[in-house]
Amino acid sequence: MDSEGSNLYQKCKEMKEFVQEGEFGSMNGTIIKAISSFYYVDTGKDNFVCKARGIFKKEKITPLVGDKVEFSIVEAEKKEGIVEKILPRKNTLLRPPVANVTHALLFFSVKEPEPNRSLIDRFIVLAQEQDLEITLCFSKTDLAMQGDLEELLRIYGNIAYRVIDISTYERKNLEQLKQCLKGNITVIAGPSGAGKSSFINTLNNDFCMKTGDVSDKIGRGRHTTRHVELLKIDENSWIADTPGFSSLSLEHIPYTELKEYFLEFHDYDMDCKFGYNCLHEHEPSCHVKKAVAEEKIAKERYESYLQLLNEIKNHNKRRG
Repeated sequence: MDSEGSNLYQKCKEMKEFVQEGEFGSMNGTIIKAISSFYYVDTGKDNFVCKARGIFKKEKITPLVGDKVEFSIVEAEKKEGIVEKILPRKNTLLRPPVANVTHALLFFSVKEPEPNRSLIDRFIVLAQEQDLEITLCFSKTDLAMQGDLEELLRIYGNIAYRVIDISTYERKNLEQLKQCLKGNITVIAGPSGAGKSSFINTLNNDFCMKTGDVSDKIGRGRHTTRHVELLKIDENSWIADTPGFSSLSLEHIPYTELKEYFLEFHDYDMDCKFGYNCLHEHEPSCHVKKAVAEEKIAKERYESYLQLLNEIKNHNKRRG
């Protein structure tokens, strides 16, 4: 058990007497970190360390980072309390487990590691499913070869997402990217080694996130983030650093709805012979396929759509 775990274990022993007697009123706040059944709640002025009522476990409800909660104060001086109520959530992300997110910053490096376009498209679909504002960031442009960044901008630059290329080493476009975080609870997501933690460290001198090199053997970064935590940028702006991912499943999305998350299709799909029912796969007189052939839609994005479409279909067949 590491020192943090040991301290939390000791804290748990000290707080085992948490019962209703002795409560000093209640407050509202936001859960900014959850470790070993302890919930760190920010009230805007103070941070309280809270346990959750047993009723949550009985009802199989887990408080999440990002939850707006009502908690009772047990030890005012020690800033200790009990989570009594979870206020209604706007949304819930499962991977990473965060609630009430408004903005997704999808963070991929141009080099080291190479950008995984399939993973980019999966993140985009999942973010759109939760109705999140999307910013697509391409980092480490100082390492890019001629044409590497231009290729990514060709594929993603004409879709209705904000696309920003940065270099933390050269401090290129950092202020522009920071402006995208204003007034949002932002989840920053992408593969390990892309430079997420390095960017977060530029937001506040107190954000000393651990950074990791890219492994030569496996070509991706080592995980440097062990839990989800909301980091306060200013009074109305938060960012969540999350563990890196290698794959994300879209199998819960009906295959007939996948096309709705490829926004560039929308300029052409209503002219298809089969209209809304066209999957843009094998159907005749499909204007989306025509737009791909005319290079109005990036071929790479269309191929990614077909890959994901077949993946969801095959999953449905296996389930019977």
